[in-house]
Amino acid sequence: MDTNRAKELAAIKKKISKVDPAFALAIKNLEPCTFGLVKPKLSQYQSLIRAVIAQQVSTAAARTITGRLETKCAGSITAERVGALSLKQLQSVGLTGAKVRTISELTSAALSGEINFRKFSHMSNEEIIQELVPLFGIGRWTVEMFLIFHLGRLDVWPVDDLAVRRGWDNLHGNSEPIKPKVLQGLGDQFAGMRSVVAWYCWRAS
Repeated sequence: MDTNRAKELAAIKKKISKVDPAFALAIKNLEPCTFGLVKPKLSQYQSLIRAVIAQQVSTAAARTITGRLETKCAGSITAERVGALSLKQLQSVGLTGAKVRTISELTSAALSGEINFRKFSHMSNEEIIQELVPLFGIGRWTVEMFLIFHLGRLDVWPVDDLAVRRGWDNLHGNSEPIKPKVLQGLGDQFAGMRSVVAWYCWRAS
């Protein structure tokens, strides 16, 4: 465990509760935020592939499809092994045509060096988003999940995520669903720690 990140998260949680007391009980009672505490087991490529698979399907379905793809790839999803599969083989694991195209384009970009994952540690959140969203089927939300859950970036504010908005509404007792644009502005007060705010919104949803 990264002890420095643990201290950082503890300080952030205190700041969030001070800025907006509506979060105090959630932070006290809900599952604690763990962003960046443990080094990811997956490669950046694998994490993005999983994010694509998870788009608009249940957790159980995503797990099943990922397992089938791992089997096709002899136990490990790498760009080299995915690149060796035909489009028909990719479809056979349960991927839609659109996701097959996304995974194919991402794989080609990784193999050609068009996407250089090693550069990401030196790039800002917005720079990484602009690097990845031109790829077919990879939108801002997908990259935001990658930034938060894989890279452990602490200042990502995924206002297009329905569960984040629902959690915000629950914590603040809103009678009407908050709109993404409004929530975007409200996030300014949490600059530098918006990923952690999102975590507790998810847990409260």
